[in-house]
Amino acid sequence: MKKLAFLLVVMIVLAQYPLWYGKGSWLSVLEIDQEVAAQRKINQKLQNRNTVLEAEVNNLKKGLDAIEELARNELGMIRNDEVFFQVLDNNKEESSQQREQ
Repeated sequence: MKKLAFLLVVMIVLAQYPLWYGKGSWLSVLEIDQEVAAQRKINQKLQNRNTVLEAEVNNLKKGLDAIEELARNELGMIRNDEVFFQVLDNNKEESSQQREQ
């Protein structure tokens, strides 16, 4: 009788092994669920970024103010009747000159 009980315990343990440690086990399912949750967070951030970029593209296509602002900020363009002033920070110039020496 003891041999039969031992044999049944061994059979139960062997039947449980794939459930806990095999391919498609509970542990791997939990791990995959965590990976899916992390990927969903990344996808949401990227979706938000895409929405902002899409709004910016639409604004550039339809509005001249956005194009003018972009040209002024990134290309340094000015109008014919404007005077451009560039203010330099002395601390940055002095520190860059000291690095070169």
